[in-house]
Amino acid sequence: MKSVKHHSKLTQRLLQSFVFLLVLSLSFSAHSQDVDEARQKEGKKLFKSLCASCHKLNKKLVGPALGGVEEKRTNEWLKAWIRDNAALRASGDKDAIAIYEEYKQSNMTAFPQLNDKQIDDILYYTTVGEIGKVADPNQTLSTTPKDAAPKWLIYILAAAIVVAFLIIGSLLKTISELKGAPKTPGLMGQASELWQGIKQNTFLHVLTVIFGALIAAYVLFGTLFKVGVDEGYQPIQPIAFSHKIHAGDNKIDCQYCHSAAKHSKHSGIPSVNVCMNCHKNISEVADDTKVVMDDHTLTKKDLDKEIAKIYEAAGWDAEKLEYTGNTKPVKWVRVHNLPDFAYFNHSQHVTVGGIKCQKCHGPVEEMEEVYQYSPLTMGWCIDCHKETKVDLKGNEYYAKIHEELAKKYGVDQVTIAQLGGKECGKCHY
Repeated sequence: MKSVKHHSKLTQRLLQSFVFLLVLSLSFSAHSQDVDEARQKEGKKLFKSLCASCHKLNKKLVGPALGGVEEKRTNEWLKAWIRDNAALRASGDKDAIAIYEEYKQSNMTAFPQLNDKQIDDILYYTTVGEIGKVADPNQTLSTTPKDAAPKWLIYILAAAIVVAFLIIGSLLKTISELKGAPKTPGLMGQASELWQGIKQNTFLHVLTVIFGALIAAYVLFGTLFKVGVDEGYQPIQPIAFSHKIHAGDNKIDCQYCHSAAKHSKHSGIPSVNVCMNCHKNISEVADDTKVVMDDHTLTKKDLDKEIAKIYEAAGWDAEKLEYTGNTKPVKWVRVHNLPDFAYFNHSQHVTVGGIKCQKCHGPVEEMEEVYQYSPLTMGWCIDCHKETKVDLKGNEYYAKIHEELAKKYGVDQVTIAQLGGKECGKCHY
């Protein structure tokens, strides 16, 4: 009876545990199903615009991690802190003073303009977090370089030469037969007769030499003209930087990074400090981010390592949130390069001509990994200059320069525009 008693107790414990786990799983399921997506979306929007520069949900940034903050503080305390943390400290609140001292007396921005609903939406987002996204299995990520045009002309020319030889050989055979030569039976005999006729015909020899010289010249000059033309060139960079994410998805203007293009001959390679303007607060990408580079798919884990390379170059300690001073250069590989004898000025094209970056560099906002889109040959530049019309008279850039020169020399702008010499030679050729 004793063993039966213990057996019944064990059964009861198992049943109790099963019921507890069932209730717990149902509560989690109900919690996940009860997420108010509209409220979460609104809270996320407010969090990204007001809080994301200093806070993350799951890790410390400038301020503490805010995930599950409602479990640590009361709703009333959080509202008072968010609206005016300085006043809350002045009231003698111990928790507010402790946080202020913990973060080296950094003053948090006050948000007195937020109403109760907006703050509750933000706190709701910190509680429920991100809603999982399901990737579309049919969606393909690919970057296809611009295809080169097929070289049909060489094949057509070769086919024409072969046909010409066959026609000439057939004519020689017919002439030979008309002169009384016996017909050679069989296919091999006809081929042998055709070859003998070709070897004995001087005109055909001269024609062959001419065609051979033309083909050799075509191939030689075609090869020489390709020297230095790197259309489609796509080197491997030290950091997997996606222009599609930055210029395409996030709409970052080209000249934010390449700011020298407006004022200088060169567009300039952005320093790592420009990267840190954003990535000081962005240490990781979204969970569903994927980038295809060099036939390899980079996921969140891979891309987070690329951001870590920026931190290493800048000497940024992501844990202590401070610069260490141990910096190192990022050895970017140059994509676009012109010969030394070719003069090209970015500012004249971007500022004066109003040419968009995509005119020469292609749809960079759609490229995961940048490649040379245009041939950048002299003929290509000349064709563009023929087609593109620039109104210099109504150009604000020129008007400003003419105005400055008019003040400098004490003459009117019309006279300045008509003068030649050193000053005007800076812009006019």
